[in-house]
Amino acid sequence: MNNSDLTVPIPVNEPVKSYAPGSDERASLKAKLAELQATEIEIPLIIGGEEIRTGNLVDCVMPHNHHHIIGRYHKAGEEEVRMAVESALEAWKEWSVTPFETRAKIFSKMDELLTGPYRDLMNAAAMLNMSKNAYQAEIDAACELIDFYRFNPFYAQELYSNQPMYSPEPTRNSTEHRPLEGFVFAVTPFNFLSIAGNLPTSPALLGNVSLWKPASSAVYPAYYLMKLFQEAGLPDGVINFIPGQGSKVGPNLMPHPDLAGIHFTGSTAVFHRMWKTVGENIANYRSYPRIVGETGGKDFCIAHESADIDALATAMVRGAFEYQGQKCSALSRAYIPSTIWDEVKERYIAEVKTIKMGDVEDFSNFMNAVIDKAAFDSIVEYIEFGKNSPVAELLTGGNYDDSVGYFIEPTTILTTDPHFKTMEEEIFGPVLTIYIYDPSQWKETLNLVDNTSIYALTGCVFSQDQQALDEAGSVLRHAAGNYYINDKPTGAVVGQQPFGGGRASGTNDKAGSMWNLARWVSQRTIKENLDPPKDYRYPFMIED
Repeated sequence: MNNSDLTVPIPVNEPVKSYAPGSDERASLKAKLAELQATEIEIPLIIGGEEIRTGNLVDCVMPHNHHHIIGRYHKAGEEEVRMAVESALEAWKEWSVTPFETRAKIFSKMDELLTGPYRDLMNAAAMLNMSKNAYQAEIDAACELIDFYRFNPFYAQELYSNQPMYSPEPTRNSTEHRPLEGFVFAVTPFNFLSIAGNLPTSPALLGNVSLWKPASSAVYPAYYLMKLFQEAGLPDGVINFIPGQGSKVGPNLMPHPDLAGIHFTGSTAVFHRMWKTVGENIANYRSYPRIVGETGGKDFCIAHESADIDALATAMVRGAFEYQGQKCSALSRAYIPSTIWDEVKERYIAEVKTIKMGDVEDFSNFMNAVIDKAAFDSIVEYIEFGKNSPVAELLTGGNYDDSVGYFIEPTTILTTDPHFKTMEEEIFGPVLTIYIYDPSQWKETLNLVDNTSIYALTGCVFSQDQQALDEAGSVLRHAAGNYYINDKPTGAVVGQQPFGGGRASGTNDKAGSMWNLARWVSQRTIKENLDPPKDYRYPFMIED
């Protein structure tokens, strides 16, 4: 692709709506919330454009009111997985050679639909089935996903334009960025609809076909996304929608010879099992599958004694408790110097006490419910462990109630053990653990932060001392794939902070950049000789 062929304009990020009192968007969103709650939908599988009903139904509920059913979805079984593979491979024949311009236009339509008529629908669906407040839904289900559909075509265009530097006469050199042979298995999480909408579509943009298994606890908004894809003109079979139990879907897909790639966001343990399965079946595949995954995190904040107290306390509250801490980037462990701890503690506790928690329809609530009973029980175990430990105390929260919704108070654990269980293990809930250190041990504490966790997803440092910032940046170079200075360790924006982490946090392929898209193509280098030689002899062979 030559520069003259570039047709996708430079994208800009979608503005975040405020949903302030009296605004049109607030009234419109509340009307959509009421509409969806009053209806119970049936969600089929979608394979080759056809709706498939297996009769094996699972309820879609609201985590903040889990007795309220808003839908039921059909689960895929072995036969439906087989059908989905066949449909995808058939669609690949045409989609893999469809011009990029055609594919990019479909993504432009996705952007148009989500910016317009689908915005309230996707935000309301995320709020109800994922228990997100209006702002969390807006930045996820709307803005970040819109950004993916704007920026990914631009990055794909950049990728295609990457061509050999030289074509000395009489040759003409080029690189073809081909889609992978086979299908991509896209496995998406419950906590971000933007991830759910990106993992199957980013390979599709590059000419691949995807089999999409959304998280079982968030099938409801995922279904509406699938309908958006269809309305945007995505051909049947390019993305097949197969919700179901992971233990039933994965084992019937992973060993398939035409598995070309895995695009995954979820737990580290599941990703390990998937990688192991690929290794065990490596001799059976048509090609080596591309494995792209973003998994867990134990995200940190380390404060220097020069830190701005108000900014630090605000970052701790937002970083730890937005969306109930159910972010792989959520702040989970903090290291505060003893010289400023009293001030930080006072400001922080005062702020946490003001947090309201409840139903998503009450826009004054900062927090809502955790996703389901399994998550609730797991988080409660960590809280009880902290309550009963002689080396820890609870500064905030510690209470929970699942009688109506899966509600857990914003909980803060203070420990004297830097290797306390809740300092090291991923909790994925509204629990922040704090360790107080001697500021004379600044460099030693930086090494402690680096070595405490197996993860390396996000982290932040707070300081107004440039030397301290430089030291932290050096020691913590490999501790976080997304590193924040004087800001909370969450809230990456497409086109601004490409996202991903290393170590046990994943393959760090940076969603929201060209580098993720590069994993979904296989290059073919082409050399054309415009004046091929007619004699095998080289000049050095001529006799003197």
